Amino acid sequence: MDIRAMAERYEGYIIEQRRWFHAHPELSWEEKHTTDHLAAELEKMGLTVERFPDHTGCTATIVGGKAGPDTKTVLLRADIDALPVEEKTCLPFASENPGVMHACGHDNHMAMLLGAAKILTDIREELPGKVKILFQAAEETCYGADYYVKAGVLDGVDAVYGQHIWDGLEAPYLNVQPGVRMASCDNFTITVEGSSTHGSSPHLGTDAIVAAAAIIMNVQTLVSRNNDPLNALVVSIGEIHGGQRFNIIANKVVMEGTCRTHSREMRGKIEPLLRRICENTAAAFGARAELQYEAYPGPVINDHDDLNRIAHNAAVKLYGEEGLKEMPKVMGSEDFAYFMEKVPGVFGFLGSHDETHCYSNHNDRYDVPEEVLKRGAAMHAQFALDYLTETAGR
Repeated sequence: MDIRAMAERYEGYIIEQRRWFHAHPELSWEEKHTTDHLAAELEKMGLTVERFPDHTGCTATIVGGKAGPDTKTVLLRADIDALPVEEKTCLPFASENPGVMHACGHDNHMAMLLGAAKILTDIREELPGKVKILFQAAEETCYGADYYVKAGVLDGVDAVYGQHIWDGLEAPYLNVQPGVRMASCDNFTITVEGSSTHGSSPHLGTDAIVAAAAIIMNVQTLVSRNNDPLNALVVSIGEIHGGQRFNIIANKVVMEGTCRTHSREMRGKIEPLLRRICENTAAAFGARAELQYEAYPGPVINDHDDLNRIAHNAAVKLYGEEGLKEMPKVMGSEDFAYFMEKVPGVFGFLGSHDETHCYSNHNDRYDVPEEVLKRGAAMHAQFALDYLTETAGR
């Protein structure tokens, strides 16, 4: 079966779908019209769509003609939510929803997976197993995938595959290399409490702003003095609120931030270290600090040798070794990690960077060369076919 040729045949459909999704973006957990559209397209392919009673997103399963009691099920996933960004691309199919944009590329992910679903339904009779298609909401919340795991979407699933279109990789290359690919994402809130007084007599109060400033500086020692310098770690505070008036010593400051690392071991150490720094630094100023720490997806690590091999060989079968390109691991995160923590999986990238498409993901001008999209669709389908063929009868 020539999956590459089939993807090229569906290129017009894939681009048409991408443009529809791009023009109609919806925020996390609000993807109602997106889900309706996805369900309608899947039903046109003759698939039975399953929805979730209290959330957006949907699934459908392609049952192969050669599926048996011992054959496997592989899940292919695309995320579907957009970002709260005002689009500035000037595309003819730019967002019709003010302040909302598919700036991360999820419009492309949906279109590519729909294209793969068309290919796989066309060859359904030759599939020695099942392919489960998942359109997942709320990836941008950092924990959307967790809902689907708890809802049982992985029940009976033996392997998972996901991919991201990426400006950090040149178009039209694919990347499916082994090892760490993306970082974990844990978020935190630090509340610092002091006591207020008049700004002219600071000695009569406890300045929460000064204590918070010291905490901001001290938490950087997590990276510089508590972490192996060979391990990537980021601790960033991106939001701070405090004070009532210019001449009042602040009695409260609230800060929010994020921690990212590629190391599962270091990730388990961050919370107690951060808590110790916050509480003791605040105490040194006579203030009190409280840490709320929320663990979200872990690092995305391609550590399953067989799946890495199948993914690599699938890409080579489609576009040759010259169609692959290595890419450094990144500090961004992906909630696809929730699936990979439960089921063996592999995560890949599709390049979108060229001379005319040079803005990064999450930029208000982010766009892609649409001719690469057929490659993403082909990669989904080829991986699924090859995985099911290799594991048939095991």
